[in-house]
Amino acid sequence: MTGARFVHLTRRDDGVALIRIDRPPMNVLSEALLAELAGFAAEVAGDPSVKAVVVAGGPKAFAAGADVTEFTGPEAARLVAGAFRRALDALGRIPRPVIAAISGYALGGGLELALACDLRIAGAGARLGQPEILLGIIPGGGGTQRLARLVGPAVTKELVWSGRQLGADEAAHLRIVDRVVPDEELLDAALGWAAELARGAVVAMGLAKRAIDDGLGRPLPEALDLEAEAFVEAFRTEDARTGIRSFLEQGPGKAGFSGR
Repeated sequence: MTGARFVHLTRRDDGVALIRIDRPPMNVLSEALLAELAGFAAEVAGDPSVKAVVVAGGPKAFAAGADVTEFTGPEAARLVAGAFRRALDALGRIPRPVIAAISGYALGGGLELALACDLRIAGAGARLGQPEILLGIIPGGGGTQRLARLVGPAVTKELVWSGRQLGADEAAHLRIVDRVVPDEELLDAALGWAAELARGAVVAMGLAKRAIDDGLGRPLPEALDLEAEAFVEAFRTEDARTGIRSFLEQGPGKAGFSGR
């Protein structure tokens, strides 16, 4: 295990890396914590032994939001927004599946952290929301953008304007959360899901992730060009050779991938 003050990284034998936020009791996201998170995300992104990633918090909170004590004015707000941008963009650049394991509260910056992951699994008791409007401000860590891309502008406006909290089931209904499990099973379920993905063709998963994420904001012809480039690049991997050979010899679904 490697760690700094507020974030800890554990590499597991199954190829899963666990990034845990550890600033009890509520895992408030300070600039210092976000800098640590950005560093670990970059470290994981450059480690070929990591096949999938889980981001988790503590029992009371995945992350309850930004550190409001750092909101001292417009220039401070610019610094906070920059810290969020660097950390969450670094998470998004990990070329592997990244799963948020949402326990307890994921509010404001905490929900924005979860939205920067590829997939989200929540404990049944989780509470999610963008309550910044209750402070007279708006989300500044990607909430107006990542959430709108996930659930559409109308739902995003309602959640941002009201500042209300969602239970896990409503969040799943809106597709903010992909799976809901009992609270006591959350971490094991997230790690198991990540381990399942880690056994697959993870380089191709990373190429697909890049094509999907980078293509969303582009005109369709440009996005299709991105996909075509990623498609060709996938054929350069050992996994592609393995998968195609296995399909021809044994049929679909029998390949054992190396992640290379």
